[in-house]
Amino acid sequence: MRLDLEALEHFPTNKIPGFRERIEKLLPSLYTHRCSEGHEGGFFHRIEMGTWMGHVIEHIALEIQTLAGMDTGFGRTRETKTPGIYNVVFSYLEESAGLYAGEEAVKIATALADDVDYDINACIQTLREIREKVRLGPSTGSIVEEAVARRIPWIRLGRNSLVQLGYGVNQQRFQATITGKTSSIAVDIACNKEATKKMLEEAAIPVPSGDLAGDEEDLRRIIDNIGYPVVLKPLSGNHGRGQSINVRDWDTAVLGLEHAKTVSAKVIVEKYITGYDFRILVINHKMIAAARRVPAHVVGDGELNMQQLIDKENQDPRRGYGHENVLTEITVDKDTSELLEKLGYTLESVPQKGEVVYLKSTANLSTGGTSIDVTDMVHPENVTMCERVSKIIGLDVCGIDIMAENLTQPLKESGGAILEVNAAPGFRMHLAPSEGLPRNVAAPVVDMLYPPGRPFTIPIIAVTGTNGKTTTTRLISHIVKNNGYRVGFTTSDGIYIQNTMLTKGDTTGPISAEFILKDPTVEFAVLETARGGILRSGLGFSQCDIGVLTNIKEDHLGLSDIHNLKDLTRVKRVVLDSVKKNGWCILNADDEYSMRLLNDLPAKVAIFSMDEDNPHMRKFAKEGKTTCVYEDGYVTIKKGDWKIRISKVNNIPITMEGKAKFMIANVLAASLATYLHGFEIEDIANSLRTFIPSAQLTPGRLNIFNFKNFKVMIDFAHNAAGYEAIEDFLTNIESPKKIGIISGVGDRRDEDIRECGKIAGRMFDHIIIRNEKHLRGRTEEQINGLVIDGIQSAGKNPSFEIIPKEIEALKHAMSLAEEGTFITALSDVISNAIDLVQEYQHKEILEEGIH
Repeated sequence: MRLDLEALEHFPTNKIPGFRERIEKLLPSLYTHRCSEGHEGGFFHRIEMGTWMGHVIEHIALEIQTLAGMDTGFGRTRETKTPGIYNVVFSYLEESAGLYAGEEAVKIATALADDVDYDINACIQTLREIREKVRLGPSTGSIVEEAVARRIPWIRLGRNSLVQLGYGVNQQRFQATITGKTSSIAVDIACNKEATKKMLEEAAIPVPSGDLAGDEEDLRRIIDNIGYPVVLKPLSGNHGRGQSINVRDWDTAVLGLEHAKTVSAKVIVEKYITGYDFRILVINHKMIAAARRVPAHVVGDGELNMQQLIDKENQDPRRGYGHENVLTEITVDKDTSELLEKLGYTLESVPQKGEVVYLKSTANLSTGGTSIDVTDMVHPENVTMCERVSKIIGLDVCGIDIMAENLTQPLKESGGAILEVNAAPGFRMHLAPSEGLPRNVAAPVVDMLYPPGRPFTIPIIAVTGTNGKTTTTRLISHIVKNNGYRVGFTTSDGIYIQNTMLTKGDTTGPISAEFILKDPTVEFAVLETARGGILRSGLGFSQCDIGVLTNIKEDHLGLSDIHNLKDLTRVKRVVLDSVKKNGWCILNADDEYSMRLLNDLPAKVAIFSMDEDNPHMRKFAKEGKTTCVYEDGYVTIKKGDWKIRISKVNNIPITMEGKAKFMIANVLAASLATYLHGFEIEDIANSLRTFIPSAQLTPGRLNIFNFKNFKVMIDFAHNAAGYEAIEDFLTNIESPKKIGIISGVGDRRDEDIRECGKIAGRMFDHIIIRNEKHLRGRTEEQINGLVIDGIQSAGKNPSFEIIPKEIEALKHAMSLAEEGTFITALSDVISNAIDLVQEYQHKEILEEGIH
């Protein structure tokens, strides 16, 4: 949260009368916050001594989430370079709840400062409701937690409980406890209770006698055949909806039929089996857990009435709202009222001491039921029978409901029966039983989806830096593709799978990375990762195999609290910090700020350089480490002092016969990354030789268009380092007249705009200044003034003019072209410029054909 304290900047907490007393009264549990003091009560001591409101808001946002059942505790508050403006960072378990907590924390702090009442209970209840609406259910959540414990990445697909584990071709999906391996036919069979019962009966599995009823005539026939008591339940239904149990007379049976028909047109009527309600969980056809389920109930004490007993039971700290605790609060509904009515009770009735009064007809935990783990008590014959049932129905994750006096005897001896077989069984009763051992039932699910030796991710190479990211990403992707992988990559001009663009635009943030990682056809990901996405939303992946840092140069400084290269380095290193311990961080040995990270990274480090005598390169060679260097006209891998030459740069088209030094640096980075991944030298060399720069393959990267009398080059260079790279390239271009089309960018610092103007003044004979579409807070006059200041400071006195529109500027530049003129358009909007130049090129070809 970016927070402007406004007037409160001048009022730390010790200058607000009564603030300490009011916050302690409203949120006494803040006493547990140690803060920097390191002991309980530390935060309150900070308030007493005086702390700023951003710090208070951070703690409130964390505490109200915890009070709403989302225990979270990381927070930091830091003032920006603008007085009174703070960045407040705090953790959350559910994003929408975290956002609400942040907004409410500001309101709470304001109310406390102004001595105004605030309804904290309403806030916490709203947070609970948000949590229940958006959180993963306990079953889904347990599988995700087990995956995280194994370092398996996960992505929530949409707003429901559909989850992807792993990346790309190695992903697995599940929803609740239905997995991608679950048979659709098996689910259909399980949902059709009559079909399930028939299949089990034919396989000599004990099931209750009964039949299907559609009307009262059917009902009469079945009851006459099997006798009372009976159970009525919808043919297709779950979670106990529409059921009536232990029905002992005709009138109740008719009511039960009507109730069941609200869920399903056909109703199962079967003999009521006495005993206890058991649930057996079978995963991958192995019995994993068993629980005895007890419906929600209270025990009379001879003094309290029914409502008071329910309220007392709900005070049990194990009960909570929705799924926040082991048990769910008991609510009074139609089912409760009907059960009490059968007993002749109301909510005001006082049951006898020791009397057990059941409040629900089913034992579901979601309606307040409890569970007792009995896994170790199941008779081996019953274990075998349940595993057989899972195979008969065909479910990989299967919940089998049994009614029996016990499970220690075979069902055939105890007189028990299987009532239902459930697809998508809930795990909560096994994960956190009211009594007995908790069972990690999520582990066998993950074992089934990812048996030993099966990969769950795909190789990921992440590329960051100031300049050269896109070309390096494309080079790496080209090498990977040529080695037989189906590669997905993100760049500043679009998302690609193989060479097909799927989305156009600047796609260097986490959403674009996730797009690639969610695609089930992708075998290898190469992800350009820019500062903007990192600052807004972090990374779209948990870990990568290789992180490449091309360089760190002045660009976008002064934005998002990134004011200098030290700040920018901290942003860029986020990518390197995500590299696996056995992976590689690749650094540019010629870049000062990149090399400041050399001894402070979590993974192995390899470096590249344009200079074999670079001190860092000499040190790495002495230590026998791997590097990549441009030496004697070759791109070369060095291991210690051993040299493995990949290719002569003259044979690598992207380097423009070695004239584009900055492109050679990109080749070094890509070659080193792919070599360390394990690709063969010859395969890398062949790929580099076949990577042909063009407006289609590398838009905006030294795109040169040949006309009859002149040439036009379009490049994306937009900062001082990029301009210097173009200046170096142009020294190798012989031309009597070099025309440059440039612009200043409104969100750069004054000195950065002037510096670009100065470099342009050195490398061009005539300059056309155009205006950006997005001025980003400045006027055209201000930006152009800074550019002109820079041009005039170059000491070369080139001519210049201002043509605001880029298309007009390009047309004008081409109209000025003489024999041998070289026009350079440095543009942020590459596609427009390329389209215009190609259109002119096409016209010239047509005219040549006519003549």
